[in-house]
Amino acid sequence: MAWRRFAHVIAFDDCAFEREHTGDVGLIGAVFAGARLDGVVAGRVRRDGANSAAVMARMIFESRFVQHLQLIMLQGIAVAGFNVVDVFELHAATDLPILVVAKREPGLAAIRDTLTLRIRGGARKWNIIERLGAMERVRGVWVQRVGLTKDEATVILERHAVNGYMPEPLRVVHLIASGVSPLDR
Repeated sequence: MAWRRFAHVIAFDDCAFEREHTGDVGLIGAVFAGARLDGVVAGRVRRDGANSAAVMARMIFESRFVQHLQLIMLQGIAVAGFNVVDVFELHAATDLPILVVAKREPGLAAIRDTLTLRIRGGARKWNIIERLGAMERVRGVWVQRVGLTKDEATVILERHAVNGYMPEPLRVVHLIASGVSPLDR
């Protein structure tokens, strides 16, 4: 089997926000070419909303990096609270494979209960999570994937996890997003 390199990656993470915050939340994308940070893009998604896939696709297509990107990385399936990323919509819009990475296996029963009982549109969001399937343990983290094999996910993690278990693009985008001041949002 010929392996795809997945050298050009965009990783997304949301900016910090106060618990009582409503409205939009900052979203950062860090673009990597191999081990090198090549650029940063920024957008906004609705707290507990349903626009994350559309915003991520727009951020990709409006960037100067769009022609080179080979992979999207997400740290978890949701941003801005419970704005669940419709990874199937994002994959269809961009034609890029998606690797979702989490440090710990999520408590799916608690997530389901919160989504279906407390969050507007929660049943649709829960359906996305169910359709994606259970997370798999790979190289010290938990992953879900669209457009990738488990073997490819393993190679991606081997290549990009240079400072621990988390892939460098996710580690760096998290640092950038958490450094954005609430006054900047």
